[in-house]
Amino acid sequence: MPDFKSFAKQLGIPFNNPDLLVEALTHRSYLNEHREYAGSHNERLEFLGDAVLELAVTDFLFRKFPAKPEGDLTSYRAALVNTVSLSESAQALGVNDFILLSKGEAKDTGRAREAILADALEAIIGAIYLDSGYAVAESFIAKNLYGKIDEIISRRAYQDAKSRFQEAAQEKRAITPRYETLCEVGPDHARHFTVGVFIGTEEIARGEGQSKQEAEQLAAESGLNKMGW
Repeated sequence: MPDFKSFAKQLGIPFNNPDLLVEALTHRSYLNEHREYAGSHNERLEFLGDAVLELAVTDFLFRKFPAKPEGDLTSYRAALVNTVSLSESAQALGVNDFILLSKGEAKDTGRAREAILADALEAIIGAIYLDSGYAVAESFIAKNLYGKIDEIISRRAYQDAKSRFQEAAQEKRAITPRYETLCEVGPDHARHFTVGVFIGTEEIARGEGQSKQEAEQLAAESGLNKMGW
């Protein structure tokens, strides 16, 4: 069992009720595999933490950008609290070393692990809110998330990847990229798509997802990284 007291110190949060932090770090799969475990999984805390996070980030953006319209603020918020951003913050905090998972889930990598880590961070925020109140939870969010906003704006990461890739391709290559479905497998209720993004006849990158739209977005994101755009 991980040393949760050590992790609380690592977070800089003196939990009055340490069980809340343990619950925040307990994935549902762990309970399914450890029937003797007396604790609860983190989904309720995740639900609460998501609401606390949205309020805190909304207030932060509203005050930081007094002249920005609602549409821009919404895009900034979505980029700041998406799965990738939250999982990056969770990894930086060391959540990977303390979260309780089943053996199967512990082997997950890529987007599946990102989602687990992002959910755990929201659950931790919910636990802090219950244990110490909104001010402490907001301070934790500020320390671990607000600093990302300037880079998000400078990289235009608040735009969806396809829009950014198209703008960059038109600006740098004077051509509109196209997307082609390269592979489509699985039954109708669980399709899996592989999509390539092309500039002219050159395949730039690929993306995979459970819908063509998701695969296209991931292909565009991969293309942006590969091209350094």
